Amino acid sequence: MTLAIVLAAGPAAGLTTEAGERLADRLAGQWRRAGADEVRVAADLSELADLVAAATGPVLVSGADLVAHTAVLKHLATSPVGPTVALVLTDPPAAGQATVREERGQVVAVDDPAGATGVFGGALRVGPADLPALAAAARSAAGGGVDRLFAELAGCGTLTFAHRVRLLVAHRVGDPAELAAAQAAVAAVDEDRAELRLSVKERDDFFTTFFVSTWSPYVVKAAARIGLGPTAVTMISVAFAVAAAVLFGAGGRPALVAGAVLLYLGFVLDCVDGQLARYTRHFSAWGGWLDTMADRAKEYVVYAGLGYGATHAGFRYGWALAIAAMTLQTVRHMTDTWYGVLHDEAARRPRAATADTGGIGGKLNAASTKVQADTGSVSYWLKRTVVFPIGERWALMAVAAALFGPLVALCAVLVWGVLAFAYTGGLRTLRARWMRVPVMSSVDTGLHRDDGPLARTLPAPGRLPAVRQPLVLAVLGALGATGLLLWALLAVRAGDDLPGWAVAFAFVVLLGGAHGARAAHDGPLDWLVPAALRAGEYLFAIAVGVAGRVSPWLIFGYVFVLTLHHYDLTARLEKRQAAPPLHAATVGWEGRSALLTIGSIAGIASIALATLGAYLLVVFVASVVLAWVVLPARARGGDRSPG
Repeated sequence: MTLAIVLAAGPAAGLTTEAGERLADRLAGQWRRAGADEVRVAADLSELADLVAAATGPVLVSGADLVAHTAVLKHLATSPVGPTVALVLTDPPAAGQATVREERGQVVAVDDPAGATGVFGGALRVGPADLPALAAAARSAAGGGVDRLFAELAGCGTLTFAHRVRLLVAHRVGDPAELAAAQAAVAAVDEDRAELRLSVKERDDFFTTFFVSTWSPYVVKAAARIGLGPTAVTMISVAFAVAAAVLFGAGGRPALVAGAVLLYLGFVLDCVDGQLARYTRHFSAWGGWLDTMADRAKEYVVYAGLGYGATHAGFRYGWALAIAAMTLQTVRHMTDTWYGVLHDEAARRPRAATADTGGIGGKLNAASTKVQADTGSVSYWLKRTVVFPIGERWALMAVAAALFGPLVALCAVLVWGVLAFAYTGGLRTLRARWMRVPVMSSVDTGLHRDDGPLARTLPAPGRLPAVRQPLVLAVLGALGATGLLLWALLAVRAGDDLPGWAVAFAFVVLLGGAHGARAAHDGPLDWLVPAALRAGEYLFAIAVGVAGRVSPWLIFGYVFVLTLHHYDLTARLEKRQAAPPLHAATVGWEGRSALLTIGSIAGIASIALATLGAYLLVVFVASVVLAWVVLPARARGGDRSPG
């Protein structure tokens, strides 16, 4: 149950609207329309502390001086960015109002005028886990107002995200003249039209901005009118992508053009599902997880269609290109995810991030910040495009496949992807060294490394400095897998068999990455460890398949199942969720590699890949059912059971 509390204290407590309604009572009515189950008006912070102490769900708090569209309050109440969110305005701060400094959407300082980026808007949503801190802050700030409450809450170390107001109106008022001006500003804006425009991301990539978001809001409006939900739109988008993949595999100019059109429409719907969620405010952990997983699955199914189509057209290595594209993109996404986590952690610790203002890392950070602030400039769009985001990838695949065929489409994706990976990897490495912020030490390292029982039981690293570096060990393991793959390719090309001892030796080298599992992951570059481990496992599996002359489509299928498992982990990291219910049953990256080694030496690589891939797929599906159907149903049943 969501409780909303209006703090009727301060000079604005006696303000009334033109209709004679107290502003505090008007805010209470708006909170009800915004979705609050219970609304209370507190006379002071002591009463507010008592109400918070008895609350069990999220608590919405606002002062009595806020004049805003109801949609502003609804957006704050339903914001998906974090459990605790504060309204931040760009208005000049008035006497007593708390200033805010934010980085990457996080409030990193309160009442720091020198670095202020906004002013506290007098309203916040506090998640259940932060309610004890809110109650303590209210008692500490007794006698003060909502600004003092927010400052005390921030002083408790509560992680708070900033909610900015765009297109809609929100102002804090202190006298009748300011109240009248704010009400006029609210009345001048069409609330529904503004909400529809707000469904589009404020900053998106070039292709999405100019070739999708210019007309996708019309689709959003139509979907909302017929009652179509974000999940349904996601599934339709998946169907479009699968149909495009089938057409790419079939080949022929009409099929390729039709596939390109369906791929474009599938991407439009991929944008629409998020826009529809923002427009209707229907957010859920399931929807966010499904959107992340569907995006990757759709893209890789299209790779499969292009790989089959290139092979069907007579190119021998069509599937190999598809496998390479999927492996490259997955490893890239792993670095993207962990660099984002690193950047968020750095934002919470600005002193550590700016300890060294010199050096190339600091200069790159300053240059990047300057370009990002220059919205709409040529440099801004170049920076957003060169990293090869999803819109540009799908557009390139569609255009290249329609005009030149599947082979050119895959080659184009690989070439641009490699260049983008080199560009982002190099710059991020330099900036990460400058930030000097450890990130993996703040999470369940073994979970996100995807370690199994073998890695968890290996002895601790030795005294050699290199052996104490988990990234060094992971990279060496990936290089060993790369060497095995190259050897396998040469052997197959020459018509020879790869000796079993070569696979065993490469596995031992790969296993070196597991030796670093118990080392401290507190280095400035250890955010790269998960990506290095993913690269090592994928390359090793591909090498085993090549050495065993396994059908390329089977190798693709096995790696595809692995990517589903690993994207599940990253999606849960982004949504701050626990491990999948059956994660232990996946036996870890080193356990899977050990099983493939045994299969390769026994001469049954095809059977090993097929059996292990099928097993992992069953575990993945069962884990999804448990996580999103069975366990939530049990939790709801437990909530309804008598005490």
